[in-house]
Amino acid sequence: MNEPAHTPFVFEVFFDGDCPLCVREIRMLQRLDRRGRLRFTDIARADFDASDTGRTWDELMARIHGRLPNGDLVEGVEVFRRLYAAVGFGPLVALTRLPGVRHLLDAAYHLFAKNRLRLTGRCEKGVCEVPQRAVTTGATGEVSASA
Repeated sequence: MNEPAHTPFVFEVFFDGDCPLCVREIRMLQRLDRRGRLRFTDIARADFDASDTGRTWDELMARIHGRLPNGDLVEGVEVFRRLYAAVGFGPLVALTRLPGVRHLLDAAYHLFAKNRLRLTGRCEKGVCEVPQRAVTTGATGEVSASA
């Protein structure tokens, strides 16, 4: 689900490809993105390198992030607003910016992000945490676990 870095885009989303709910929504957005305006980057892939985002992998996994073509990062519900506006839901997205609605959606997403692993069935033996990931470092290609 990763796309080449040189592909022109209006918005790039960094998503957890190991999250069943996340993948379902990304696939729907890919179908709706008929004009190819979005870039989808799976941060769960072993070859994903967070260094060019200015965030750590753990930060990207904690809540959804997106990037504008100028490099500015966006996070939380604003990512969804940008995604759905890019595929033609601008009028509906505008409603999500209304003061009461905006606050409610921000609070709901915060709760979801905090409990995402449990809600998507990714807890093992009562422990809900993102598994450590092997990261290749240095010229020697040493592999270490990210913290």
